[in-house]
Amino acid sequence: MTEEETATAPSEDLRPLLAPAEGVPDVVAGPDRLAEVVEAMRRGRGPVAVDAERASGFRYGQRAYLVQLRREGAGTALVDPIPLGDLTALSEALDGVEWVLHAANQDLPCLAEIGMRPSSLFDTELAGRLLGMQRVGLGPIVAAELGLSLAKEHSAADWSVRPLPESYLRYAALDVEVLVDLRDALSEKLERAGKLEWARQEFEAVRLAPPPAPKPDAWRRGAHVITDRRGLAVVRELWRTREEIAARADIAPGRILPVAAMIAAGQAKPRSAARLAELREFKNRGAARRLQIWAAAVERALALPEEELPPRRAPQSPDGIPAPRSWRDRNPEAAERLEVVKAVVRHRAAEIDLPQENLLTPDYQRRLAWSPPEPATEQRIGEMLTELGARPWQVEQLAGRLAAGLADPSSVPPPEAVGSDPVT
Repeated sequence: MTEEETATAPSEDLRPLLAPAEGVPDVVAGPDRLAEVVEAMRRGRGPVAVDAERASGFRYGQRAYLVQLRREGAGTALVDPIPLGDLTALSEALDGVEWVLHAANQDLPCLAEIGMRPSSLFDTELAGRLLGMQRVGLGPIVAAELGLSLAKEHSAADWSVRPLPESYLRYAALDVEVLVDLRDALSEKLERAGKLEWARQEFEAVRLAPPPAPKPDAWRRGAHVITDRRGLAVVRELWRTREEIAARADIAPGRILPVAAMIAAGQAKPRSAARLAELREFKNRGAARRLQIWAAAVERALALPEEELPPRRAPQSPDGIPAPRSWRDRNPEAAERLEVVKAVVRHRAAEIDLPQENLLTPDYQRRLAWSPPEPATEQRIGEMLTELGARPWQVEQLAGRLAAGLADPSSVPPPEAVGSDPVT
């Protein structure tokens, strides 16, 4: 599991969690040991804590390089999916058992790749969001709810190395050591807050969510600073070349050639390898060792006929809508509706102590404002939100309020300082 958080600093009020209570188990890397773990997990009791470690900053793709499980009566298991491949038998042994994960949307895709799919889910990070917690990383939540200090020093480590260092294995085992205890504490809080059913609907939505679709024109990341089509063609060709090399070598693309180097080449459009080598971003060893490859990619882009150059702006998907910043000019009525929708969501989110984006995703807010149903009644808005993917509890909280606000914008409470606005 990868977290965008720093280590939780120990304090006098926290008890450091330094080692698993039962010690660090050996890594399961063979079929016989896997069969033992499968049987142990099958015979265990209660929910199972599950986590996965990736090496996304080092390797190409998002595959799992270690899977951790802990269940009462079975203990902790650290399973290496690289030599084992398919772990469907482990998933089948846990059919009908609630899986407890932290930030499940990060780990479920890589778990599915090796045959592990939960039939029931509890997401401790999502539970924290629904409870209005300001910090929802595993370390902060464990500290707040269980009074334990959980070190996170290996969250961005290279989990593809073999053998895995002892410190890595200890870290991995600790990530599932208290996850079920955390689940119990958060579940109790959700029930007291009247949000347990909301959480169940959210967990199920995460469990059933399809794998994330590839981003269209992914090569454009950071390329907004380039305004000419020829320069964009240079970036696109470098990105495609980098992807081919990265996939073949199983190395994270950023380690092959950083985005900054592609952008610099797109701006300069150098017409020789020597000119390319003069760019500061191509002087580091990683970029320089493949200089001829990059120069050939730039040459191909510069030789493209005009009709094959990419457009200055990314093509809009058939069911997409423009970025809100352009609405004032393109559709001023939609821009005004968006302000109403945002205000309604913001106000209700503050009332029930939720992040706005968890009450209604910004994409749904934009789509409702851009093309509302006619007439925009509570029922029709509810139907539209449901079709988009909103959960029943979200529709219940918002459909009537949105209908009233769109019918009479003056009835919407004025904007309040309730945090950042993720819609704009």
